[in-house]
Amino acid sequence: MTTVEAGSTTTYWAPGSHILWRYRENAGARFHIVRPVTVVRDDADLLAVWLAPGTECLKPALADGTPVHQEPLHSRYTKPRTVQRGRWFGTGVLKLARPGEPWSVWLFWEPGWRFKNWYVNLEQPLARWAGGVDSEDHFLDICVYPDRSWGWRDEDEFAQAQQDGLMDARAAEGVREAGRAAVEMIRSWGRPFTDGWQHWRPDPSWAVPSLPEDLDRTPAHVSS
Repeated sequence: MTTVEAGSTTTYWAPGSHILWRYRENAGARFHIVRPVTVVRDDADLLAVWLAPGTECLKPALADGTPVHQEPLHSRYTKPRTVQRGRWFGTGVLKLARPGEPWSVWLFWEPGWRFKNWYVNLEQPLARWAGGVDSEDHFLDICVYPDRSWGWRDEDEFAQAQQDGLMDARAAEGVREAGRAAVEMIRSWGRPFTDGWQHWRPDPSWAVPSLPEDLDRTPAHVSS
C-alpha cells in the first residue's frame, strides 16, 4: 500500500490507495460491515474516500436469510445474525471524516452525477490502522439536502437499539450530544458543505478495490 509519511506518529495514505472502512457490531469484536474504498485525500485535516459502484462488501444479514432491512423493527436486533458478501449497487459514495469527530459525512448522487444529498453518519471517531479505519455505527443519522434543509434519520432504529440493550442510557446521551453538535455544524453551513465536494469526480483510471479474505485483520496482526 502506498503511503506518505507525515511526521513521526502518523502515516497518511496517498491518493489512489486501497483501504478498508470497517464497522464493528455494537459491543462486539466482530466486523459486520467492511467496505473496500479508494483514498481521495488523506492528511491531518481530512480523510476522503470513494466507495465505487460494484464494490464487493461485507454486510450483516439475518441467519434465516432475511435481509436486515426487511425484518420488522421489533425483532431486527434480536434475531440471530450472520454476515454475507454482496455488491454495492447504484451510484458510488464519497465519505469524508475529520480526525476525532463522532461522525462522517457521505455524499450521494443520482445517476448522471446529479447531486442528491449529504448524509451525516453518527459513529465512533475513526480509529486508524495500517489497512484502513474502524468505527462503530450509532444508528442515528442526519440527511442534509442541497437547499440546506435537513432532517433526522433512523430515530426509530436508535430507540429500538436502546430498548434491545445495544446501547445504554449514557451511551445514548453521548450520541444525542454528538447529533446536536452535528446539527450546529449544519446550521452554520461550514465545512464540508462549503468545500465543493459535490462537484468532485473519481479518477476514471482507478480500479475497483477488492474485498480481501483476511478482512478481519487487526492492528496487532499488521505492520504500520
